[in-house]
Parts: sequence; structure tokens; C-alpha cells
Amino acid sequence: MGFWRIVFTIILPPLGVLLDKGIGGAFILNIILTLLGYFPGLIHAFWVQTKQS
Repeated sequence: MGFWRIVFTIILPPLGVLLDKGIGGAFILNIILTLLGYFPGLIHAFWVQTKQS
């Protein structure tokens, strides 16, 4: 993860997922989690970016 990707993820978690995975299931799930609460979306975004794929 680069510095700017971390900054974008902290500011707007779905943007970090979009930059990493593109539009797909993880992005939609992250939007839903972020709408339910900032921290669930943030945790999911960092999890998506750090897992091995």
C-alpha cells in the first residue's frame, strides 16, 4: 500500500477499495458498510487492501 492510497482510504474508505479492486462486490460492500458507520467501512477497506489475493 502506498502513502496516497492510505490517505484516500482514511478520508473515504470506498475510494481506497475502488483504487485497489475496482468496481465489484468488495466496493459495493464497502459503500454499504461506510453508510452504516465510518469505522466498519474503514476496517473493511484496510482488510481488503492488506489481504493476499
